[in-house]
Amino acid sequence: MALPPRAAHAREQLKHVLAQLNEGDALPPERALAEMFGVSRMTLRRAVDELVLAGSLERRPGAGTYVSRSRLTRRIAMTSFSEDMRRRGLTPETRMISFDTRRADRLAAHRLRVPTGEPVYEFTRLRLADGLPLAVETTTIPTKRVPGLRRDDLETSWYQLLADRWGIVIDRATLDIHAVLPPSDVVERLGIDERQPCVQLLVESADRAGTVIELGRSYYRGDRYSLRAELLGPSPS
Repeated sequence: MALPPRAAHAREQLKHVLAQLNEGDALPPERALAEMFGVSRMTLRRAVDELVLAGSLERRPGAGTYVSRSRLTRRIAMTSFSEDMRRRGLTPETRMISFDTRRADRLAAHRLRVPTGEPVYEFTRLRLADGLPLAVETTTIPTKRVPGLRRDDLETSWYQLLADRWGIVIDRATLDIHAVLPPSDVVERLGIDERQPCVQLLVESADRAGTVIELGRSYYRGDRYSLRAELLGPSPS
């Protein structure tokens, strides 16, 4: 739906203000901007909402509205989050949110190609780069694949751990990508506005023999992360 004329005008004025600010700078107070543009605060909020959804601004709960930092673009490939961040010159960090053992329900068992009720580990981690929360990742893996896995093991590169301790090399993956509004717990962990879309990745990862090793569900900040894929044309027949 198109913005009303006054809100659209305020949005364009806001863009001029943003051009004079640096990434990560706080937006001037709402009252001051409304007076500067000659609009009501309600009209100004609509303009700000548009720029938040466009990724130009970000709301930080309890802190205000800030100029967004540039997005990280990740090429879709078999690389870990930690490896990808280091290649960019950023410092990856992992914070454990939860670590549990449960029985695989019918859907998880079907996707993992194991019997319903098979014991699985399920853990959720917050992934950061240079201290900025970027993603919330949940992984489900049969306990028999990684015997002895502990919570303390998971504050590092997961793929490197699989290779070093259990000799498991992730060789391929099936990836489903969706644009979604994140659940409330993800909103809180990422420190984003509840209306900020996220990129949801649903992953089935397999080893070189084609055995499904793990399931993954990740929420990446839509204002900080984008994905790039290379598509090749069909071979001549």
